[in-house]
Amino acid sequence: MTKERAKRNRTLTLTDEERRELQQMMITAQDFDAANAENTIVCADLLEVIDQIPDGIADLIIIDPPYNLSKDFNGLAFSATSSEKYAEYLRTWFHKVCDKLKPTGSLYMCGDWKCTSALQTVIEERLTILNRITWQREKGRGAKANWKNAMEDIWFAVKDPHNYYFDVESVMMKRKVLAPYRIDGQPKDWESTSDGKYRLTYPSNFWDDISIPFWSMPENTDHPTQKPEKLYAKLILASSRQGDLIFDPFMGSGTTAVVAKKLGRKYLGVEINEEYCLWAAKRLIMAEENATIQGYTNGVFWERHSQQDAARDSKEQSQA
Repeated sequence: MTKERAKRNRTLTLTDEERRELQQMMITAQDFDAANAENTIVCADLLEVIDQIPDGIADLIIIDPPYNLSKDFNGLAFSATSSEKYAEYLRTWFHKVCDKLKPTGSLYMCGDWKCTSALQTVIEERLTILNRITWQREKGRGAKANWKNAMEDIWFAVKDPHNYYFDVESVMMKRKVLAPYRIDGQPKDWESTSDGKYRLTYPSNFWDDISIPFWSMPENTDHPTQKPEKLYAKLILASSRQGDLIFDPFMGSGTTAVVAKKLGRKYLGVEINEEYCLWAAKRLIMAEENATIQGYTNGVFWERHSQQDAARDSKEQSQA
């Protein structure tokens, strides 16, 4: 049955005509070769195409694999299993994915509390882990017999801990100052603007400024585990340069590719589900007309639900 959407619902939809046109933007494993590896959507099982992707091609890899949960991905089911068997599943593809990373490249891998220990174990078999980012996932139902899960992890790893790219200045946070401190009557480490008093701060490995895509946001899709553009913008800005290639072996609805495009990077995404590939293709077209990223303005990231953030979202919606 077709979902009935509210008039203000901006969740991505496709017409039959759009599907026919968007299919031209993706290729299959049989059609893939090194010559068309840049800015490409590959609709295929990762294991069917991974050996065709050149080693050392990616400056940055972002992985959002199926978590160790029973979940339906538009008709493709993933079943929860033991931690040991989940780690075995990761090994069926992770080592080969690491081969695609340049010697100076970085890798980020997403997970939740249930699978994060398996992720750490498998990542450390090939790479050096530098940090674990925890981000607040404020969306979700409560739990009566357990604590509500409101956090997810992103493991940050590199091939060479002595030679990798990281630009912390590109991911500065702009936070409201609740107790402004002055020296000789002048602001200390903050500024007063028309939007209020703010301070630029260096990011930590705990992120509480991320909004999960919802129905009124233009980036929203029906993907059950879609990652926010703002979340991936931080990873891409900090760990890649303009023109670098970002590889996503589980592309889903295309967030990595879309953010890479918006930020002047190249992308290569692999996704087994054709419908998700079509969503990604449409989002890439939409990015040509609107390269904004919710919560990222004038080279800085704003707090969630801040005045500036809300004002910009309102302006975007009025222009849509």
